[in-house]
Amino acid sequence: MDFLKTKRVYRFIPIGAAATLLLWFFAHFGVADRSLYLPQPDYADHLYPPPPHPPPGPPPGGRPGQVRPTTIWSQRADAVRDAFLHAYRGYQEFAGEHDELRPVSDGFVDNFNGWRLTLVDSLDTMFIMGLHDEFRETIPIIANMTFALPEGKYAPFFETVIRYLGGLLSAYALSGEPILLARADDLGTMMLPAFNTTHGLPMYAVNTVSGMTRFGWTGADILWSEALSCQMEYKYLAHLTGRQEYFDRVERMMDLMNEANVEGDKFPTKWSVMTGRPTTSQFSVGAFADSAHEYFLKQWLLTAKSEAKALDLYLRDVQAVLSNLLYVTPTRGLLYVTDTSAHGPSHTFEHLSCFLPGLLALGAHTLPLSASERERHQWAAQGLAHTCWTTYADHATGLGPDEMVMAHVPVDDAHPRGGLWVDLLADWEARGRPGRVPPGLKQVPPQPVAGERDYRATKVDYLLRPETVESFYIMWRTTGDVVWRERGWAVFSAIEKEAKTTSGYASVFSVESSPARLKDEMPSFFTAETLKYLYLLFEDEELIPLDRWVFNTEAHPLPIFQWADWEKRRYGIA
Repeated sequence: MDFLKTKRVYRFIPIGAAATLLLWFFAHFGVADRSLYLPQPDYADHLYPPPPHPPPGPPPGGRPGQVRPTTIWSQRADAVRDAFLHAYRGYQEFAGEHDELRPVSDGFVDNFNGWRLTLVDSLDTMFIMGLHDEFRETIPIIANMTFALPEGKYAPFFETVIRYLGGLLSAYALSGEPILLARADDLGTMMLPAFNTTHGLPMYAVNTVSGMTRFGWTGADILWSEALSCQMEYKYLAHLTGRQEYFDRVERMMDLMNEANVEGDKFPTKWSVMTGRPTTSQFSVGAFADSAHEYFLKQWLLTAKSEAKALDLYLRDVQAVLSNLLYVTPTRGLLYVTDTSAHGPSHTFEHLSCFLPGLLALGAHTLPLSASERERHQWAAQGLAHTCWTTYADHATGLGPDEMVMAHVPVDDAHPRGGLWVDLLADWEARGRPGRVPPGLKQVPPQPVAGERDYRATKVDYLLRPETVESFYIMWRTTGDVVWRERGWAVFSAIEKEAKTTSGYASVFSVESSPARLKDEMPSFFTAETLKYLYLLFEDEELIPLDRWVFNTEAHPLPIFQWADWEKRRYGIA
């Protein structure tokens, strides 16, 4: 039989003709802008969807056809970008599927969940530096992340939130890449079981699959820094997703702090997860408390200065810090910040505390302060930042030690509280401000002789930490004083000289002797924070304006946003 002559086949001919006509119509008239199919220039605007909070200006280095002015500072910014590429490429080669690089042995370590920490922590650094090829290569990797942990393994709440969650949210805000928000939402949800405690204070760590939690080295206590350093990330995530639980869980801790009956607004460094009350009298801006101080002010800034509770907590807290923790050494007149307890001040000064001058400068720049209060915050910022710099300049490597015990004025009739800065300041003002330079702000030259420095280094290692250059960056942007850029360049030059290896950069065992002996570690905060702040310090253009972005404690910039009216009603924001 002739198949083509069957009636069954003939009935399909009109259908085929109609389908062909329809395809022809869509091909010719369905796309108004055929330039979409043409090759496009390879720069960031064509790589990603429009970001929800676009960064100002073109990517660093300019767009094709646009010449970037060459200055000494742009060259120094380029040197920092080269340093980042050296560190990141070493990480990719030797540790790319793991958390951190071992830069001496060219090995790797999984010390924070094994989710490629350095990659996630460095996402926004890449984007800010204009390294869009490197950034684009990470997206398929992020897309395949599940954040699953096997039974018996736990993700530390604090570090996971500030590094992973903060890194994903910042990269999303800069690039607009949807998968970054999707993964941030996944991770944010997985970490919520940490809050399942009587008073809402988070447990130390969470299994992201089972939701099981566990205590950390402090037992049933949580460090104040770890409890109060998740609000920025979760509030921004609540704003992006509309998930009320994100806001409610972290605001519950703000309510707890607001209602806490702590003496003199001196918020202690440890709190019981079981009772919701302090378990120590220690008051500090060091390792146990540092970022909690930050997040009071930064929550207020992040939400367009709309949350009065956060503002009030910061003003109370910073007044307690300035009144109780700042001292001046007897010989060189160095202003420093320490911790105190029922036993009095320890006079220990930590490198970690060098974030404080930047925070004070940011507050002086943004807070509704009186002229005299603003002046006092600025003085404290300047004096502390100078001391942080001095601890670098004093040492043979040009790097600063991790912890020192400071010389202090003895308690006597003339100094009933020793060298407490507010007492010395009040006396100086009562005498008519002689010399016009407040106590603790005198610029002193480097002192290479250890016994004459007004301090003794008790931890002599340098861990590639960012706090000092973080404060230099904020000081530069709020004062315009170029000395902070010059000091930042000296620090970067010392890192290049002492810490560089064939595959990355390493912490050093001792800042006292050069060349330094190296530790086999490159913490992810080196590429996430230290190099980012140095790059921004040297870039002439203000790539991340302080009136539009707020850095979390891991240097991940989040965009300032305003709560909508419906959000204020839902979340109970007055």
